[in-house]
Amino acid sequence: MNDLKYLSGFGSEFSSEDPRCPNSLPKSQNSPQKCPYGLYAEQLSGSAFTAPRHENKRSWLYRIYPSVCHKRFKPFLKGNITSDWDEIKPDPNQMRWNPFDFPSSNEKRDFVEGINTICGAGDPKLKLGLAVHVYSCNDSMKRRAFYNSDGDLLIVPQTGKLRMKTEFGILDVVPNEICVIQQGMRFSVQVTEASRGYILEVYGRHFSLPDLGPIGANGLANPRDFLTPVACYEDVEENFEIVAKYQGNLFLCEQNHSPFDVVAWHGNYVPYKYNLANFMVINSVSFDHCDPSIFTVLTCQSERSGTAVADFVIFPPRWSVQENTFRPPYYHRNCMSEFMGLIHGRYEAKEGGFLPGGATLHSIMTPHGPDVNCFEKASEEELKPCRIADESQGFMFESCLGLAVTKWGAQECQKLDPNYNKCWEGLKKNFTGPKN
Repeated sequence: MNDLKYLSGFGSEFSSEDPRCPNSLPKSQNSPQKCPYGLYAEQLSGSAFTAPRHENKRSWLYRIYPSVCHKRFKPFLKGNITSDWDEIKPDPNQMRWNPFDFPSSNEKRDFVEGINTICGAGDPKLKLGLAVHVYSCNDSMKRRAFYNSDGDLLIVPQTGKLRMKTEFGILDVVPNEICVIQQGMRFSVQVTEASRGYILEVYGRHFSLPDLGPIGANGLANPRDFLTPVACYEDVEENFEIVAKYQGNLFLCEQNHSPFDVVAWHGNYVPYKYNLANFMVINSVSFDHCDPSIFTVLTCQSERSGTAVADFVIFPPRWSVQENTFRPPYYHRNCMSEFMGLIHGRYEAKEGGFLPGGATLHSIMTPHGPDVNCFEKASEEELKPCRIADESQGFMFESCLGLAVTKWGAQECQKLDPNYNKCWEGLKKNFTGPKN
């Protein structure tokens, strides 16, 4: 299974059936009295039944057993996921985390066991909010699947390939790619080496492509570059654990068959992946530094038009050609929260302490911007066309919500850099005073 096949498109109506069972999709209806091959029909809804057609998301799965065939749930005690934002008092300081640890060589930790929550806001019970997690694992999920009742998971690998086995089929996701596993979809993660990355979770809402406005019909992340797996079932009657995230807590139930027994499916509610190298960069070709919103890959909008519960923004390799311009990001105070991560390379505005596998958080109205070295260099450099961010990939989770840092993120991980603010201490007064 080294050459996986995918379906292309974003938000499309797909259909797929495992070639081992041709004509397993019912013809002209969703729920016949008897499905082909003796399968069970099961609908997975990603929106209310009565949602407008352009927002209505659902898929029909034709499987060997319905997913209801499991034992009772009980608490799952191995994870470190939370939505308790009152663990510690708020802290408006700029925050920077050094790269998060991998599991030790004598410890086996799979993807679910390796998730830790850094910060978040809102309430999964109200289906409004988000959480930012990191994962660090060195073991595959064996006879175990995971699903999230609270919302969608946008997964950003930083080190190590993830093989995502889902009910819809299999996705291979490597660093500089992302994948989205939507609410309720069951999946399992296989790894071949120590792996680390970031997760953006949005409660009860879904990601969409940003509107392009005056950019026109094409640009940024193009729909054709999003890939969805094809049906690939397994018929295994052995004990499996199903781990569920429900209202911010983890639970476990057992069942005597594989949850990945979907022989065929159709619909527009699917998991998908995207290669960040396919992003079509839009940038200034005259003067001034453009707002980072021009680098938005996916957005999850709030009820307020143009304001996101979460944007996923990247800073890819590109040309910089602006004239008479301070080209790096400007100094800024923002009504949005900005959480940044680095997949590989060096970030242009802070080439020193911001490292791959680490993170920063600049909270609402907390000032931030280029460090001393970046400011001085960019203020004096010759403004000729040049490439920036080559062999680098930074990203940002931006939100209109105020993010609260968890106890793990502030204390227990022991990765918070207490000297982050010193990167600005050397900024000196350049004011020349009034001219005579």
